[in-house]
Amino acid sequence: MSARSTLATAARVLTQLRHDHRTIALVLVVPSVLLTLLRYLFDGQPETFDRVAGPMLGLFPFLIMFLITSITMLRERTSGTLERLMTMPIAKLDLLGGYAIAFALLAAAQAAIVSAVAFWLLGLDVAGSPATVIGLAVANAVLGMALGLLVSAFASTEFQTVQFMPAIVLPQLLLCGLFVPRERMAEALEVASDFLPLTYAFEALQAVTEDGAAIGDLGLEIGVVAGATVLALVLGASTLRRRTA
Repeated sequence: MSARSTLATAARVLTQLRHDHRTIALVLVVPSVLLTLLRYLFDGQPETFDRVAGPMLGLFPFLIMFLITSITMLRERTSGTLERLMTMPIAKLDLLGGYAIAFALLAAAQAAIVSAVAFWLLGLDVAGSPATVIGLAVANAVLGMALGLLVSAFASTEFQTVQFMPAIVLPQLLLCGLFVPRERMAEALEVASDFLPLTYAFEALQAVTEDGAAIGDLGLEIGVVAGATVLALVLGASTLRRRTA
């Protein structure tokens, strides 16, 4: 890998994103709007808002970064940009690493903004450290980014990319414990949830917001999320080809 090539790719992607005002608004504004809506949905019930909003603080960035990254990467593939880049002497990991860095920075900005809105404007109160919640939100956004990069290889249109939301994301949302505690699920579903990275992302956020867990208590959860992110990036790199059909 070449750090110069990786950073050059990241700079190009960030420059393109900077001129896409709708994408910037979707990434940086929409999560805060959704969280504000949640706040007033539970107006007069601050305890309920605190219990629900903490985990959602990490799930909103995951959802939006998955969608934005998959669509943006698909455009790179279908427009021929990726094909032209692959004719250059650049390693596949350099190329994908550049995309990952660019979207990870965008994910970090997104998580930081929505966290600032939640804690300082909406009065979110959690049992644990707000810094830990923010760090987990960034990690979840990066996980969504990595999965988005991966699934973009299996779509040929933006509509197909959106179809991956119910195929990849919604099952994880349903089984992570957000709606029904995992121990109350059918045994087969509980076992299936053990293999889904969003399960561990949600449980980490829940442990911090409700039980006051410290970062040192979340080794398994953080390890699974980080491992799933790296695996998705490696698999995404394997889908890149020097020649396209």
